[in-house]
Amino acid sequence: MCFTYACLVSTQAQVLYDFAAEPGNNELSIREGETITITNQNIGGGWIEAKNSRGEVGLVPEDYIEINQAQPFTSGGNAAPLDLSFFDSHMPTPASTAQVDVAQPETPVTPVTPGFSSTSPDETSNGNNPWTVFDNNASGGFSNNWAAQPEGTETGKTSSNAWPSGGHGHPQAYQGPDIYPYPCLIDLSGAEDDEWDEEWDDVKSSGGYAESEAGEGGAINRGGAHGSSMKIALNKFPGFSKSGPELYLLSKQPAKGTKLPVYSGEVGPVWAYPDYQLDCVVADPKKGSKLYGLKSYIEYQVTPTTTNKPVNHRYKHFDWLYERLLEKFGSAIPIPCLPDKQVAGRFEDEFIKMRMERLQGWMTRMCRHPVISSSEVFQLFLSYKDEKDWKMGKRKAEKDETVGVMVFSTIEPEGLPDLDLIEQKCDQFNRFTRAMDDGVKDLLTIGNEHWKRCTGPLPKEYQRIGKAFQNLSSVFTSSGYEGEAALTDALTAAGKTYEEIAQMVAEQPKKDLHFLMETNNEYKGLLGCFPDTVGVHKAAIEKVKEADKLVAAGKITPSDKTTMSKRASTMSYSLQAEMNHFHSNRIYDYNRVMQQYLEQQVKFYEMVKCLNNIKS
Repeated sequence: MCFTYACLVSTQAQVLYDFAAEPGNNELSIREGETITITNQNIGGGWIEAKNSRGEVGLVPEDYIEINQAQPFTSGGNAAPLDLSFFDSHMPTPASTAQVDVAQPETPVTPVTPGFSSTSPDETSNGNNPWTVFDNNASGGFSNNWAAQPEGTETGKTSSNAWPSGGHGHPQAYQGPDIYPYPCLIDLSGAEDDEWDEEWDDVKSSGGYAESEAGEGGAINRGGAHGSSMKIALNKFPGFSKSGPELYLLSKQPAKGTKLPVYSGEVGPVWAYPDYQLDCVVADPKKGSKLYGLKSYIEYQVTPTTTNKPVNHRYKHFDWLYERLLEKFGSAIPIPCLPDKQVAGRFEDEFIKMRMERLQGWMTRMCRHPVISSSEVFQLFLSYKDEKDWKMGKRKAEKDETVGVMVFSTIEPEGLPDLDLIEQKCDQFNRFTRAMDDGVKDLLTIGNEHWKRCTGPLPKEYQRIGKAFQNLSSVFTSSGYEGEAALTDALTAAGKTYEEIAQMVAEQPKKDLHFLMETNNEYKGLLGCFPDTVGVHKAAIEKVKEADKLVAAGKITPSDKTTMSKRASTMSYSLQAEMNHFHSNRIYDYNRVMQQYLEQQVKFYEMVKCLNNIKS
C-alpha cells in the first residue's frame, strides 16, 4: 500500500479575516480567529477546501487564512510522532502555497470560483525600436508641477492658481541610460512564462493581459480575466460593458458612488480641480525575495505629498491599480498603460532606474487628474495604513459595481450641451489627435535616428577629425622650421578639442533628447487611448438617434427616450471636460519639455565655446 505525505499530516490554518459564503457556490463561511482544517490545497484559482470545527466542508479564499505548520497524525497512546523530514526535503511546493508572499503584504482578493477560467499574462517586449520597448508612459524626468487650477479651467467654483515654477526632476529622477539603446531590451517573444513569473506571481490577481495593437502604433488594450466579484461583464475594451452604452442610458438603478461635478469654464466643460494638487514620489527600489529566496522581486517606495509617509509597492501592485482604474473610469477617462514587464535583465540597475522613472511618470499623470487622484482606490494605493487596511481596501475596490459606462451615473454636469454641436467637436478632436499622433511618431523616429548617430558614428567622426589635426601637427613639427610652433600647438589643441567634443556629443542625448523622447513616447500611448473613449460616446449618440425607431417599435417608452437624451448629454459633457484636460496637460508638458531641451542645447554649445577658449 502506498501512502503519501498528505495522508500522514493534518494541516490547520488560522482565519485572518471574516468571509461570508455565497449560497450555491460550495463556499464555507469563516470568522476571524477561527481555526480550520485544510482538506484540499490543490483547488486552484485562489481557493482551498477546508473543514471547520463543526465538520462543515467548503471552499475558502486562501488569502484569508494563515496556514500553520502541518502536524503529524498519531494513533494515540505513547507512540512517538513520525519523522517526516525525508518528505519535507522531497515534497514539491503546491501551486497554491507558492503564491504566499511572505515579504510584502498581499491582498485577500475574492478569487474566481473554480470552474471559471482566467486569462493568464502573456507579454512580450519589442527590441527592434529602443523607444517602444520602454513603454508608452514616461515622466520625462520631471516633477509634477501641474497647477491646482490649469489655465483656462477657471469656473469660480475653486481657487485659481498660476502655473508654479519648479525644478525639472523628482529627487531620484532617472537621468537616462548610460548606453542607449539599452542592450538588455531585446525581443523576448519566445520566452517561457516561468522566466517572468517572479514579476507576476499572483494567480489570484484580478486580471491578466490580452494585448492587441490598436492600429499602427495605437495603444495596447489590456483586459482579460476579472474576479467573480465584478457585477458587470467586460469585453475587449475594459470598462465597457457587453451591452454597450445602453446599460447606462436605460439603467433603472440609482446612482452609486462619489459624485463627479463638471463645471463650465472659460474653455468649456471642465472637471472640478482641487485647491491642493496631489503628487507623489516613486523612489528607493529594493530587491526582495520570498519562498526562501526562490522568488525575487523589486519593491518601490511611494510617498504622497498628502501624508509624506512612504508605502511599499511591487510592480504587480501598480498593475492592479491600473486594472482597477481602467475598469472603473476607462469609459470616460483614457488610462495610459504601465511600463511593460521585462523578462531578462530586470534586476540590473539600469533597468530598475528606468522602470522607476516610468512608474513615476505614470503616477504623476494619474495624480494630475482630478477624478483619478481623488478616487478611493487611488487614495488607498498611496496611503494604506497597514496590511489589513490594504487587503480590505483591495477587496472593496474589486467589488465596486460602479464600473464601465455606469461611471457616468456619478457625473453631475452644470449644463447639458447640444448633441449635434458635440459631434462636431468630437470629429475635430479626432482629427487633431490623429494628426498629433502622426507628428509624435515622426519626432520619435527622427529622434531615435539622431540618438543612434550621437552615440555611434557622429562621435567617431569628431574623433577622426581630431586625430587628423593632431597628425598634421606632428607632420609640421618634423619640418625643423622654428617659426611654426604656434601653428602646431594650435593644431594639436584643435585636435584634442574635437576629441572632447566627441565625448560630449555621445553624452548629450541623455541630457536633453531623453526627456523630449520620453514625453513624446508617453503621449503616443495616451493618444492611442482616446479612440476607445471617444468610441463610447459615439456609440451612445447612435443609440439616441435610434430612439425614435425604438419607441415606434415599442421597445422603449417616450420617457426612456428623454432619459437617454439627457444621459447622452451627460456623457458628452464629461468627454468635453476630458478633452480640455488633455489640452491643458499637453500645453503645459510641451512648454516644459521644450524649455528643458533648448536649455540643455544652449549649455552644450556654451561648453564647446568654453573648450575653444581654453585651448586658445
